[in-house]
Amino acid sequence: MGRKLDPTKKVPRGPGRKSRKQKGAETEIPGHLLQPQLSDRRRLSSRVRKRALKRKSLSTGNEKQTGKKQRLTDKPDSQAVVPAKGYSDENADWLLPARNQRLLDKKSDGESVADDDKNVVNMEPASSSEAEEGAADEDLTDELPRDDYEMSDEEESEDDELLPIERAAKQMKKTKKKKELPTQTDEQDEECDLQMNIEELERFVLPSGQEIEKQSQQTPDLKMIYKRMTDTVEVLCDFKQKREQGRERQEYLQLLKRDLAAYYSYNEYLIQKLCDLFPLSELLDFLEANEVQRPVTIRTNSLKTRRRDLAQALINRGVNLDPLGKWSKTGLIIYDSSVPIGATPEYLAGHYMLQGACSLLPVMALAPQENEKLLDLSCAPGGKTSYCAQLMKNTGLIVANDLSSERLKSVVGNLHRLGVTNTIICNYDGREFPKVMGGFDRVLLDAPCSGTGVISKDPAVKTSKDERDILRCAHLQKELMLSAIDSLDAKSKTGGYLVYCTCSVTVEENEWVVDYALKKRNIKLVPTGIDFGKEGFTRFQERRFHPSLRLTRRFYPHTHNMDGFFVAKFKKFSNLVLPCSQAVETPAIEEQTVREPAPEGEGVKAAKPPQAPASSVKKPKKSQVGGKGKARSVAGLRAQKINRKIKLQKRLKGSGIRGRRKVKEQKPR
Repeated sequence: MGRKLDPTKKVPRGPGRKSRKQKGAETEIPGHLLQPQLSDRRRLSSRVRKRALKRKSLSTGNEKQTGKKQRLTDKPDSQAVVPAKGYSDENADWLLPARNQRLLDKKSDGESVADDDKNVVNMEPASSSEAEEGAADEDLTDELPRDDYEMSDEEESEDDELLPIERAAKQMKKTKKKKELPTQTDEQDEECDLQMNIEELERFVLPSGQEIEKQSQQTPDLKMIYKRMTDTVEVLCDFKQKREQGRERQEYLQLLKRDLAAYYSYNEYLIQKLCDLFPLSELLDFLEANEVQRPVTIRTNSLKTRRRDLAQALINRGVNLDPLGKWSKTGLIIYDSSVPIGATPEYLAGHYMLQGACSLLPVMALAPQENEKLLDLSCAPGGKTSYCAQLMKNTGLIVANDLSSERLKSVVGNLHRLGVTNTIICNYDGREFPKVMGGFDRVLLDAPCSGTGVISKDPAVKTSKDERDILRCAHLQKELMLSAIDSLDAKSKTGGYLVYCTCSVTVEENEWVVDYALKKRNIKLVPTGIDFGKEGFTRFQERRFHPSLRLTRRFYPHTHNMDGFFVAKFKKFSNLVLPCSQAVETPAIEEQTVREPAPEGEGVKAAKPPQAPASSVKKPKKSQVGGKGKARSVAGLRAQKINRKIKLQKRLKGSGIRGRRKVKEQKPR
């Protein structure tokens, strides 16, 4: 490949770009001959190569040498004459190179130039005239600045075409740019530090009442509200240092609640409840977590497949998934999917069930065993019921009950699809279920609640729930709790356990109901068996609960990335009913709860409870009040009167008669 060089022949030069680029052997041979000698040394710069070629040309012509010597000797050292190459006759008298300071270290440049000169001398011995010429060239080149880095071939070719003064100007521009960059960054850092100091000195100032009224009339500025919320939280976290003089903590709290209600679209009652429930550092995290949807999770149906096989089948269909966690052996979390998760062949075949991660926790806490008798008091839509059947391996008996007949249709469809065969579905009121059936080994109660833990699924909860709704749910939950406890069999060899759970975070629907059940029945709290989750409250504001409520578990969306949930597990140790247990004690604020509407045609009187006349109450016996010879206690008499009234009310409800009813007077004994 390529042209073979012959020193005796010259390459003919013709017109054209290619021929102009080619050079003769007389110019190429020295480079080829010198290359092996300099292979162990660094690459020579363009200027050194120029000087070498110049000395080679000067050695051939003696006339040029004598002329240059005379010009150099005639001029003093202070006025160095620039070579005539590249200058016109008109500009030669005034265009002289300036003696600028060298931008690089003189020592480093001097050493490099000296090394280059030595290399050139070693390549070809020079005469005294050549040495003088080299010194003159070094003086001329030392006046020009040099680069800190090695230039590429393209840059060298461009620099060869430029004049020396142009190369010097180009180099000066590069060095100026390098010097300007660090100065700009230093100025920016100083400005940032100054701005940070100013922000630290500034303190948040509460807006006046007039400003708040003006802002309420205008369209809300969400950015301004969010900034004010964060500033208010910072002040409340360090109130002594950052508060405004003359302002109380209550004023900051009122402003924060107003901004939270406006920014996240909550009503004032629910914001107040959440402020009482969470510290300020967690309140914003909880509200932000409710604005984000929880990840989609599925539960593997071990009656038909294994989790490993199901995961492989879904991955082949383009589903990106991972195991739910170490605490679950059947759960899978879905990140994204190219096919709808609720319409795959695996779903239609019953290999998995779409179920939230929090819904797996109550069944894991209940831990049903094979060949047991289990009751799901509120079973729709059937996710927990099918999970219980899966753990029981389709043995024993499961009774799935729900008050809504419409919701039971979805339960039937899911149980058929998942292959559950040990379940009976019934439609009864859960409060009256002990009259229908009893003696269960385990009971699961997923009580209806206000839904404050699933706001991400149902944003309507933000504005639709108030104090009346929460108290109504709490009263219903207490009735269902007593009914579920009565359905249990304390003499069961393997069971006697009850799991109570809600998808709410309020204390009225969780700890309050559990503490009420502990006072009314012979039960106790036991560990749930769930390793994670926060402990339940043993004291909240003015209320004090049983110390064993630490065994209950709370789950929040901002800490566990699942819906808000509450789980409690009970153990029934006696079937005996405590005295006065049928009289449901409700606090004063529960009197606001609404009773069930009376049937049509009954009138207003139907809402009043029946009251027995004083003459119909029998006098208690001595054995009922106390022992022989003991005085009758006032508390015992009152308790017996209340029990008789409740029994009479039940008798009247069973007969279908409402209102007052005359009772035959009985002669006292």
